[in-house]
Amino acid sequence: MLKGILSISGQPGLFKLVTEAKNSIIVESLVTGKRIPAYSTSKISTLADISVFTETGEVQLNEIFKRIQENGKIIDSKASANEIKSFFEEIMPEYDKDRVYVSDMKKIFQWYQLLSDKNLLIGTEEEKPEEKEPES
Repeated sequence: MLKGILSISGQPGLFKLVTEAKNSIIVESLVTGKRIPAYSTSKISTLADISVFTETGEVQLNEIFKRIQENGKIIDSKASANEIKSFFEEIMPEYDKDRVYVSDMKKIFQWYQLLSDKNLLIGTEEEKPEEKEPES
């Protein structure tokens, strides 16, 4: 689910990978729907590769999105720093308080809200194989 969704440094919002060109990739903004080239000089990260530091290791962004979804509520990314910290601690109490900044938390909440609005969070729930009853 998150493999085709990209974050590009210096560009607001998230992007969907469309195709590869000779010297770039073509991406489509999830916010505006416009297609633009993204060059190798930009720092491009797939959301599937992003993780958050914890006291014992790292947690993938997909897992954080699952926790937000299970919580059933979302905080506005424009809320105060204290509100953002307390909500993030509620969904992820083991995060590393020295290496995860409020700006990182805001970005995670913005991304979650954008993906939720575009109905792209369907894959955050564990997919269980369906069992069929044997036919008689």
